[in-house]
Amino acid sequence: MGGSWVNMSVVTFLPLMSWPVLTLSIVLVITSIILSAFVLLHKSRGGGMSDLFGGGMTTGTGGTSVAERNLDRITVAVALVWFACIVALLALYRLGI
Repeated sequence: MGGSWVNMSVVTFLPLMSWPVLTLSIVLVITSIILSAFVLLHKSRGGGMSDLFGGGMTTGTGGTSVAERNLDRITVAVALVWFACIVALLALYRLGI
C-alpha cells in the first residue's frame, strides 16, 4: 500500500509577529483597559449626551480636589502612552517589521 504519510515532527512554527510588535500590542491592550477604567472613574460634570436631551441639571462646583487633579494627570499620561503605542505600531507595520 503506497499511502502517503505526513511527518508531523518536521513542522516548524514561525512566529506570527516580531517581538517589538508583540510587546507593543500587549502594552496597547493593557493601557486600553487602564485608560477605560480611569475615564470611568472621573466624576461626570455634564456637557455630554445627557445635557443634549435635557438631563443635564448639574451644579457648578468652585474647585476640584487634589485627587481629581491627580486622576486627570494620570489619565493624560496613560493616554499619551496609549497614543505612542499606536503610532509606534503604525511605524513598525509601515516598515514591515
